[in-house]
Amino acid sequence: MRALLALSRWIDNATRIIGQSVAWLVIVAAVISAGNAVVRKLLDSSSNAWLEVQWWLFAAVFLLAAPWTLAINEHIRIDIVNERLSKRTRNIIELIGHTFFLLPTAALIAYTSWGFAMMSWQQNEQSANYGGLPQWPIKFLIPIAFWLLFAQGISELIKRIAIMRGDLPDDRDTPATAQQQASEASELPILAPPPGKHN
Repeated sequence: MRALLALSRWIDNATRIIGQSVAWLVIVAAVISAGNAVVRKLLDSSSNAWLEVQWWLFAAVFLLAAPWTLAINEHIRIDIVNERLSKRTRNIIELIGHTFFLLPTAALIAYTSWGFAMMSWQQNEQSANYGGLPQWPIKFLIPIAFWLLFAQGISELIKRIAIMRGDLPDDRDTPATAQQQASEASELPILAPPPGKHN
């Protein structure tokens, strides 16, 4: 189990580095969008390539940050139901969900999208828009992202099993986590009520 936990930590670190790195592309996309708008207004000029690179960047953020989102437990779930369950039940649900849904789906999409991307590369597929970008580079992000998601799913399985065996603490709902949240909240500025609005 120690070797598996080391593998899990390595996967978590890799997806964290990738996720935090690609998150900066949102700023790049915003700058490109603003610059393109200014050029279009001032010089009455634009390019489909600049428009398409924006959705390339957003696609990269969405796809490559998804494994990191799963690692930090920020993925979407039905919280109103999840919070009513015991930790053991939640761990069992996650174990079953990762094993029978996440991993098979991620592997299937990664496998089938690779051929899809290769075909696009071999045909040198270009954008249907005049002056647009080639399509094959962005299509290669799909299998890469889902293989990363598959790897993160393996890491989550290792951690769930370790928690259920008692080899790893379940720190998602510990007092330390609550204390950290309280500490962060205490650092927020307290807004004073406007004059004349005191109760």
